[in-house]
Amino acid sequence: MGKYNLTALRVRQTALNQKAAGKISKLPQWVDVVGDIPPAQVLVRNQPLQHQLVRQRVKTSPGSSKPQVVFEVQEKRVKPKKPSRMFLPLEIKYEEDQLRKEFFRDHPWELARPRVLIESSGKDFEKYDWSRLQQPGKRLDGESVVQRQLYLLNNVPDMTKSRAYDIARREFYQLRLREDIERRVAAEEAEATGAEFGPTKLEIGMELENQEYERWKAWAKTEAQVQDQRAAAFVGADATGVEEPLSEPAADEKIPAV
Repeated sequence: MGKYNLTALRVRQTALNQKAAGKISKLPQWVDVVGDIPPAQVLVRNQPLQHQLVRQRVKTSPGSSKPQVVFEVQEKRVKPKKPSRMFLPLEIKYEEDQLRKEFFRDHPWELARPRVLIESSGKDFEKYDWSRLQQPGKRLDGESVVQRQLYLLNNVPDMTKSRAYDIARREFYQLRLREDIERRVAAEEAEATGAEFGPTKLEIGMELENQEYERWKAWAKTEAQVQDQRAAAFVGADATGVEEPLSEPAADEKIPAV
């Protein structure tokens, strides 16, 4: 059939023909199984359906005093795909993906903090209660803000995305400030008992900057002298760039009249 290779679909018939012709003495064990469950004969693959993004919200309906849990379905915009990418696995997205993108866009330096990705059982998330931001056994990071914001959106009635983001950020900033104060107090207590920590990162950076500045100053001085010498050679002056003063006439030397 031209470019289509149907050898794999006819593997059972090939085995039966080989047994009938005497090429093999015994049929393989999979012959009956392939006869009962034959391979698919459809050669055209349909484009897979796009997954829908389902969001959970708690809203108060008009005329009702009790909030209710509502599931909103967000239709994904279907983008035209290239033929080479048409049958690739679908990209699975969750609601917290967009929340995580927005947080790290506003706080890029949080990505530079070290993170612990190792879990003991792989189900550590089941022990977390995101009704509060700080969790026992988990270090405070950007993922805590994302999960806290998602909890507020899914459980607090009539909660908006921006309001939940502001609440989670405010709690995050307060805990970060408390960590900085605890770290500073611990360092002061250690120094009071005789500990020496050496230069700080800021002092090391300033020292490296000063060394680089002194190196650049020496290089700039050398370059300035080279340029002065080139200019002096071009105009025929002294290499130092300082012209010699004119010699005064001797006392007995007569100045010619103009």
